[in-house]
Amino acid sequence: MAVEIKFCGMTRAADADYAASLGAAYVGVIFAKSPRRVDPAAAAAVLAGVRERASTVGVFGDATVETIGTVASDLRLDVVQLHGDPSPDVVDSMRRRFSGAVWAAVRIDGSALPDTAAGLLAVADAVVLDARVAGQLGGTGHSFDWNAIARTLERRSDDARVVLAGGLSPENVARAVRIISPDVVDVSSGVESAPGIKDHARMRAFRDAVRRRGDMPSE
Repeated sequence: MAVEIKFCGMTRAADADYAASLGAAYVGVIFAKSPRRVDPAAAAAVLAGVRERASTVGVFGDATVETIGTVASDLRLDVVQLHGDPSPDVVDSMRRRFSGAVWAAVRIDGSALPDTAAGLLAVADAVVLDARVAGQLGGTGHSFDWNAIARTLERRSDDARVVLAGGLSPENVARAVRIISPDVVDVSSGVESAPGIKDHARMRAFRDAVRRRGDMPSE
């Protein structure tokens, strides 16, 4: 099955547009605490040109379900991505307020999935596997032990999609895909020249690295 790409942490419309032109399945903006954080008005401008070509994702941290639902509805987001170690109950509450897909982040510290992972895999549309870094929700450039986590994932029986994040770059994404076999690869800092400023050459190189594995159609 084809591995899809999500370019995240968009702060400029030109970068979001370029992501869509590369064939990205998802283009994301961040509302959580981050150097790439945007407010809803800025997010609307960033995402305005990509809606017909890619699914739009909003990344949220410790906001309430009510706040997330309002922002997601106002911006007509396709996906809500919950960071801040969401519980299965929060995912269920979010699903009652939002008709799109709900993704839940699972932050990994070490070589094993946290205890909450099984519950999130059972209720979320997708889990986002990311490295746990103290004081940060993502976009850190850090990866985790892909080989150890791959062995754990082989034993799962749920239908949730797996989104691989954390330290991905044009240089390592092909190896990560070979090991984890995710449904989606999610990149932000690995294709930047500065926080929130995407490097278009690196974005294309990332896309090409995935494509070379035969996981995306040729132009």
